[in-house]
Amino acid sequence: MRRIIIAWLMAAPGVALAAPVALTGNVDAGRVEFARCQWCHQAGPSARSGFGPQLTGIVGRRAGMASDYRYSAAVKNSGVVWTEPMLAAFLRAPQKVIPDNKMRFWGISDEQRLANLLAYLRTL
Repeated sequence: MRRIIIAWLMAAPGVALAAPVALTGNVDAGRVEFARCQWCHQAGPSARSGFGPQLTGIVGRRAGMASDYRYSAAVKNSGVVWTEPMLAAFLRAPQKVIPDNKMRFWGISDEQRLANLLAYLRTL
């Protein structure tokens, strides 16, 4: 099955890249959505890492780079850069994007909620 999926993705590379959120996000709704994330993450000028890493400047940052957080080896060695499409994929299914990461979160399946959250994260 894995070979079939890989062959399909290689035959249709545009399909794999078409997965990013196509909806326009609302920053204010994203700020409300981020309230759910605040149990583990902080963001803003005085943000610190706690149960999860601080997310200020997350868009464009390399995974595993918040200096005040102990990341899993999976995240540190992932080579991931948090572009918006990568963040969207991770927020949909964290364990599929970086297996064995420490984030205990099932993911966001609602595309509008995801677009809103990304719009807010972009402002950080």
